[in-house]
Amino acid sequence: MKLSIVILCWNDVQVISNCLQSIYSGTHSTDFEVIVSDNGSTDGSLPFIRENYPQVRLIENGENLRFSKGNNVGIAASQGEYVLILNPDTIVHEGALDRWIEFAERHPEAGGFGCRVLNSDGSYQGCARPFPSIWREWLGALYLRPLGYLSDAFIADKYVRWSGETARIIDWQAGCSLMVRSELLKKLGGFDERFYYYYEDLDLCHRIWDAGYPIIYAPDVVITHLVGQSVKSFRIAFEIDKYRNRYRYFYKYFGRTGVRQCRRAVLCRLWIRRIGYSLVQLMRPSDALEKRLALYRAAIEWNRRVDPIQLVESGKEPETTLCVPVHVPQ
Repeated sequence: MKLSIVILCWNDVQVISNCLQSIYSGTHSTDFEVIVSDNGSTDGSLPFIRENYPQVRLIENGENLRFSKGNNVGIAASQGEYVLILNPDTIVHEGALDRWIEFAERHPEAGGFGCRVLNSDGSYQGCARPFPSIWREWLGALYLRPLGYLSDAFIADKYVRWSGETARIIDWQAGCSLMVRSELLKKLGGFDERFYYYYEDLDLCHRIWDAGYPIIYAPDVVITHLVGQSVKSFRIAFEIDKYRNRYRYFYKYFGRTGVRQCRRAVLCRLWIRRIGYSLVQLMRPSDALEKRLALYRAAIEWNRRVDPIQLVESGKEPETTLCVPVHVPQ
């Protein structure tokens, strides 16, 4: 078996059909298997897959294990030389997986592989990115990203002088479509389950690099990603989860000093955005802007009160009436 495709499903019946159809109709020369790890779906996903795609290896977890643990179940069951972590809200373009395997075989020095991810309108999504750092956090917080056009020393969170049309070494690839050599992935233990949603892909790529293997981007491998289909109903909750895991990441790789600096940069960024959108709302009020402002108010309140060190070391949440510890509804 050359390739195992692991898809995590949680009430994704509306999108997973197109994903599976694109895989089976567009892959021709690669021996592959599809493993769907289901996190307790109640929307008919399971019977739909059984009826329409009986060749899929369906794992029923019975509950929402979240992103990292749910994917790890699928990874443990995989049999391929390569494992592709793929979101259910993706569409694999014709021949993409065949080209990806061919690309990987030409680069035995690499441990992980990125690809060209597009939005639904065909624009470049930019899922291949540089690793975060304290310096880059402040560049982003102060809206200094344009300096990245002058020098790579000023790159914040995107490779701004690169449009994803050429092969290159990258720091990390988003988990919506990340391929890793199976032996290496299992040696690393898959995803770190402390990052239950957000930053788990970034952390995995960091560990791939730490193990001595680069991650290489394949521009001829194209996948469309319908962003946010599974999280849009819980926007504030998932936004707070993002900050939780950002602090876990900075604590893990930059220690106590680093996570404190990260929190300062986060608050700076949030206040700048809140003030800016408040001014826009005064001039051109809209419901969409009000919802965005509500998100920033909640995020500021939570980040203002949280002690990121206590959060990571003991799980202590801030005392606030705006946000509570987040558990995605089952």
